[in-house]
Amino acid sequence: MREQVQGRVFLVGAGPGDPELLTLRAARLLREADTVVHDRLVHPAVLEHARPRARLIYVGKEGGGESVRQEDIHSVLITQALLGRQVVRLKGGDPFVFGRGAEEALALEKAGIPYEVVPGLSAGIAATASAAIPVTHRDVSGEVTFATAHRVGGAPDWDFLARAQTLVLFMAGDRLEATVRALVTAGRAASTPAAMVEAGTWEHQRVVEATLGNIALEARRAAIGSPALLVVGEVVALRSRLPSLVARGSTMNGHPVPLKAEGGHE
Repeated sequence: MREQVQGRVFLVGAGPGDPELLTLRAARLLREADTVVHDRLVHPAVLEHARPRARLIYVGKEGGGESVRQEDIHSVLITQALLGRQVVRLKGGDPFVFGRGAEEALALEKAGIPYEVVPGLSAGIAATASAAIPVTHRDVSGEVTFATAHRVGGAPDWDFLARAQTLVLFMAGDRLEATVRALVTAGRAASTPAAMVEAGTWEHQRVVEATLGNIALEARRAAIGSPALLVVGEVVALRSRLPSLVARGSTMNGHPVPLKAEGGHE
């Protein structure tokens, strides 16, 4: 009787978008994978690393749009592994930074499926750097807080987040006005420099700068979409002193990028 070969799942971070920011190990695993289960925020050029006969399964999620249930993603990973396949679960950014990678790891653990985690470059660091916003600076901010505007089972701790020297909020775009209102109500000055970074490190990256009090208006005027990060803190003001980085970011990957739609500084 033929012995069943059990596969393995790799929870792999694809990085923030720019395919050149993919790790070497992630690229190698893609070349070796039988199945690639990927998210919406994975650059098409990253998928070109997959071997020609690999099965590609899309399981993207989009706020306000069609999404694959998380339980169904768990089922796909487990089923593919039980078929003896090497599976790459390819996730934008890092699997364990607001990417539900921990949920998938727990599901694989419960099912007895061998798995590994392959870290990726988080958008919280990469997208801000690409936008010429240093999240820390010795004279301005000695700490940075990463959080999400979406929290299951309750609202974020706005009092805590309002006190952050530098605040980077994931998934803030579709509820930006409410987020700004909550931060200001919790004590963050409306005059604090702020920025929205849309599609950080992608070819179509855009950045809108304003004060916290005006960032929602300026983002709406610029039609900023998903994915987008909200950055709040004095570090945002450093961007105007880094014109070389701003110019370099405007031609990422050899493609012109409409990088800045500023306003709201009054």
